[in-house]
Amino acid sequence: MKLASWNVNSLNVRLPHVEQWCALAQPDVLALQETKLEDLKFPRAALEASGYQVCFSGQKTYNGVAILAREPILDVVVDIPGLDDPQRRVLVATVGDLRVVNLYVVNGQAVGSEKYAYKLDWLAKVTRFIEGEIRNDPRLVVMGDFNIAPDDRDVHDPVAWHEQILCSTPERDALRRLLDLGLVDTFRLFDEDPGHYSWWDYRQAGFRRNLGLRIDLVLAGEPLKARARAATIDRTPRGWERPSDHAPVSLELEDV
Repeated sequence: MKLASWNVNSLNVRLPHVEQWCALAQPDVLALQETKLEDLKFPRAALEASGYQVCFSGQKTYNGVAILAREPILDVVVDIPGLDDPQRRVLVATVGDLRVVNLYVVNGQAVGSEKYAYKLDWLAKVTRFIEGEIRNDPRLVVMGDFNIAPDDRDVHDPVAWHEQILCSTPERDALRRLLDLGLVDTFRLFDEDPGHYSWWDYRQAGFRRNLGLRIDLVLAGEPLKARARAATIDRTPRGWERPSDHAPVSLELEDV
């Protein structure tokens, strides 16, 4: 089974890219973030024509999450207990033998801002929810745009980004608390080297100069480690015309 995550930065704009990438990469499950579409405008028919079942939770102009899957999508959760938030950033579903959590984590704007405090509070509440999910079944995959670079290997210029938004100690500690529930950053099962990124700013030729951050993650419950066969960042769509500023990231699991 191949699971993937991609912040598409507007599904309305990037739908042809999603269709093209799905045809090339053949993910069995694809979690999308920043769809930026109200539910009534979600392109269900086009994606179903590509062979996927879909579930989604969206809003106009901002945020929005969706899950595409080859298998039936069951037990969908849109609003998690304890998080009274109109922003559409969380989507949970069962696909096959896996519980899939799709997150579009709050950006936070700047360290010390109100949005930064909101981010840390949001992460704490989501972590409490995931703690209950993983207790029920550790065959859990949590993926999405985390808006946190786990450590300095995941930052093109650690000095410039030191204690800045996406790289601050409180954000990284919050991510560590999530991992400590029994999740593993699957990319690091296969590659420990620095210099691998999933997001590049549109400005200053960020992609061409590889001035990026690795903030798109696929986390998996410990029982899934033995099934992990590959974890990748596919830079190809970032080079397409009018791309998202993120690249899709994926995890391949051996079927059971």
